[in-house]
Amino acid sequence: MTDRRNFIGYRDGHPDIVWPNGGRLAVSFVVNVEEGAELSIADADERNESVYEAREEVVGIPDPCMESHYGYGPRVGYRRIIDALAQHDVPATFSCCGRAAARSPWLVRDVVSRGHEASCHGWRWERLAGMSEMEQRENIARTYQVVRDAAGVAPLGWHTRSASTPDTRRLLVEHGGFLYDSDAYDDDTPYLVSLADTSHVVLPYAFDTNDMRFQPGGGFVQPEDFSRYCLSAFERLWQEGARIPRMLSIGLHLRIIGRPARIGALETLIDAMAARGDVWFATRAQIASHWRRECGLPDFQPRGGANGGV
Repeated sequence: MTDRRNFIGYRDGHPDIVWPNGGRLAVSFVVNVEEGAELSIADADERNESVYEAREEVVGIPDPCMESHYGYGPRVGYRRIIDALAQHDVPATFSCCGRAAARSPWLVRDVVSRGHEASCHGWRWERLAGMSEMEQRENIARTYQVVRDAAGVAPLGWHTRSASTPDTRRLLVEHGGFLYDSDAYDDDTPYLVSLADTSHVVLPYAFDTNDMRFQPGGGFVQPEDFSRYCLSAFERLWQEGARIPRMLSIGLHLRIIGRPARIGALETLIDAMAARGDVWFATRAQIASHWRRECGLPDFQPRGGANGGV
């Protein structure tokens, strides 16, 4: 049987790749910028957003309460997260929804000015599953162009909120502007896929080492739940990193970890990892670029639809 799904991965051996500066583990902080891209009838969307820590959906009319919850992220949470990263000069990837970038271009500009990466997270904060190929092409192109305009530099990465489609990765490659995507959760090591005669980097993401688990039913309640869990993953992967190239993804959200009771957990986590040593803190673009080079591939050059067109 020839299976469309790859359950083998690196079972037959990992590539002999070493992280820069002798790092035993690449650590990638991903800060999701979604505020202003959540669904809202006031923005002429089909419904209001219902996903938040207090789950209550207002149907058929605008919901300024939910909008206010999301507004906390750029107004307050962003500054706390930026300051926590700056304590140890840790670069991060800020995964930006296009509509959020259009609403807060100042935030995207500030991210890039501080040496962080701005990448793409879809136009609205929504799944791509169920969209037609043309709808996806338009979503990808529109998001790319707005994030590029806000950042002043072209984004190189893409991550779909949860469910992509079987065509999404191919459409990203055909667009021509994307070095990598993170629409996978199946490994602790980057890998290459071949599409349209192109070697495309996949950087697997993670939902367990993610502050989204502070939401109801997610398992995190106290700030220490987040820091302890992420440190357990860090220690295991750091040990394995003596033999194989490992990467740890830690997902953050402005409106979640940026709360006053939780930001200390992020600071504790960064302090502990920095103290451990032999860690390469990097943006996802840096990790993907390094992976290509170590695999003997030329540096990525945007092409085709990277001009922002569909």
